[in-house]
Amino acid sequence: MRALPLAAFAVAATFTAGLTAIPAVAAPAGPCDTPADRQIAEVQGAGAETPLAGQTVRVEGVVTGDFQRGDQLSGFFLQDPTPDGDPATSDGLFAYARDSFKDVKAGDRVLVTGRAVEYQGWTELSPVTAVDVCGSGSVAPQRHRLPADGLEPVENTLLTFPQPLTVSEHYNLGRFGEVTLSSGGRLFQPTDRPGVDPALNERRSLLVDDGSSRQNPDTLPPLVRAGDTITGLTGVLGYGFGEYRLQPTGPVAYRPANPRPARPFPVRGNVKVASFNTLNWFTTLGSRGATDAAEQQRQLAKLVAALKGLDADAVGLMEVENNGQTALRALVDALNAEVGAGTYAALTHPYPGTDAIQVGLIYKPGKLTPVGKTASSEDAVFSRPPLIQTFRRTGGGQPFTMIVNHLKSKGSCPTGGPDADQGDGQGCWNPTRVRQSQALLGLAAGLPGPIVLGDLNAYGEEDPIDTLEAGGLTSVTKKFVPASRRYSYVFEGLAGELDHMLVGKQLLKRVTSAAIWHVNADEPRILDYNTEFNPPGLYRPDAFRSSDHDPIVIGLTLPGGRG
Repeated sequence: MRALPLAAFAVAATFTAGLTAIPAVAAPAGPCDTPADRQIAEVQGAGAETPLAGQTVRVEGVVTGDFQRGDQLSGFFLQDPTPDGDPATSDGLFAYARDSFKDVKAGDRVLVTGRAVEYQGWTELSPVTAVDVCGSGSVAPQRHRLPADGLEPVENTLLTFPQPLTVSEHYNLGRFGEVTLSSGGRLFQPTDRPGVDPALNERRSLLVDDGSSRQNPDTLPPLVRAGDTITGLTGVLGYGFGEYRLQPTGPVAYRPANPRPARPFPVRGNVKVASFNTLNWFTTLGSRGATDAAEQQRQLAKLVAALKGLDADAVGLMEVENNGQTALRALVDALNAEVGAGTYAALTHPYPGTDAIQVGLIYKPGKLTPVGKTASSEDAVFSRPPLIQTFRRTGGGQPFTMIVNHLKSKGSCPTGGPDADQGDGQGCWNPTRVRQSQALLGLAAGLPGPIVLGDLNAYGEEDPIDTLEAGGLTSVTKKFVPASRRYSYVFEGLAGELDHMLVGKQLLKRVTSAAIWHVNADEPRILDYNTEFNPPGLYRPDAFRSSDHDPIVIGLTLPGGRG
């Protein structure tokens, strides 16, 4: 190649020096270039409601939980990875964004524009007008412990609970996917035992949801028993229907800490007496019990399995249809078909009353002999009159008397007067139940070896039980069953004993043991006999969830007789 002459270099240099610099063309502004104008903590505020209600804001955060589908929560949770450091303000927010922003997923760093609102107690952005995904990020779950003084400061944030939490309620497990957990073991009714603080019960509780708005979902959360536990639960804390709800962000693995008891704890003695609320055993279809023949057979199979498992010599029954002997005889016939013809016989109630349900009594003629006539009471204080029968062991011996009861329930409350709910935890109709207890003491007086048993619709430290105890009767379950196992019913997450056996002083010397068979109160109701919403594959013709009350059984060691 030939070299250029020096003149050429001079011309080139002169030309270059005369050029004007061309300015760089700026790239178009993108959505991620519009910064947040508020921190999430500002939207949340330090109080129960957002201080920016009605204002359109733009916030930045990392998505911690995606529940955008129409059958879910129709939105997602986001959290500020650089919190403001104020423990009174939450750094999380819920964006009601629905499917229009379906590309959002957990771990996305997003800028969200929307109106700050307080929706029925839940601080959120709604409507959301823009969601811009601007990279990725991470937020570590905050360790949180129960009991908690308040959950508002951690509303909408990602939490993990390192402590063991116990299943205290699962009534809506099948319908809404809800489970109530509690710290420090399960929750008990404040009026069932001393030392239970209602306010502390609330602070110990946490509702766990399934992130779904669907009722009776096809895919169910894990089926658990009350008393089971979980450790390390992680999720985002939402709100709805008046309470905080943890929406898990990963698998929920419960530990079976309360295994099913195949049989009642063995009771010692030569006579076994039981009490069992059948939860509306009706032969009339479409009334209180089964709605059709298929349900009725399913219900009957479960009740028979429970009675067979109890294997008691005499059983007081509650919530049997008041249609003469029809419902009671059908139950006994089905039971005898399982355990042997003639094993059980049913007494005829001499005065069952006019309520839709009655109490009943079945017994083993081979083990016990009725002494005298079956009695009752026509005292108007009883809406469901008791059934009274004295027995001896076959061949003679010391007698005992069963007084089978179902006292006035806590439902259908009057709006005023002494029987209205007084706010003392005992519910409505408490004075009526006290009068019924007083009447029972009058009936028991003079009877040989009285046992007042049944669904008394009063917890262990309520006035009706205090009345019976002050009248000289002793609770057998309080004496023999450990406090942690002494419950027969769960209502709104609180366990307690509605079903009782109380005995007179002389018979107490003959009570050798007692047990509550936890086949019902701890079981999800989705396992019962109903077919309306329960998946068909869950049903089993066993004792579990045969009712909503657990049966009680006691052992007596009575002198004399045989067998």
